[in-house]
Amino acid sequence: MTARAIALAPARDCGQGARVTTEPSIHPAPATPAPTTPAPTTPALRWQCVCFDSTDPRRIGSFWEQALGWRRTYDADDEVVLEPPEGSREDGVSPDILFLRVPEQKSTKNRLHIDLRPTDQGAEVARLETLGAVRADVGQGDDQTWVVLADPDGNEFCVLRAFTDDELADG
Repeated sequence: MTARAIALAPARDCGQGARVTTEPSIHPAPATPAPTTPAPTTPALRWQCVCFDSTDPRRIGSFWEQALGWRRTYDADDEVVLEPPEGSREDGVSPDILFLRVPEQKSTKNRLHIDLRPTDQGAEVARLETLGAVRADVGQGDDQTWVVLADPDGNEFCVLRAFTDDELADG
């Protein structure tokens, strides 16, 4: 590069008021990185809990505590929290269940419900009914492989059929 080209090369601010030329033989430019596809971003969210409104959080918490075999980790008049058994496969994976006191009764079909997968559907449906669940009709018909129940507050949930041996083997 000639002296004239160096003199005409654009200068850039290097901070603190210092200025240098961008002449490549004096100040080589860094290699241009190859274009890359941005790495997919993972949302910084964790599903913490499923919340149920209830006029009596302790009563409905007791039903689900017995139904799932989960532990009660918080108990107050207005709020009950259930978590999976400590050290179980679900511990730290399944969201907690939170029951919150509200003044009104449930009035319509749930927009969100829980599906439970038993090893013996008939036995689990019978056990849940002894705990206070009742069969519910949400328009599912009689030819389904799942059973719709409602807990003592009227929240619908499904008890699915058990996996077959082949389905379990495919894991």
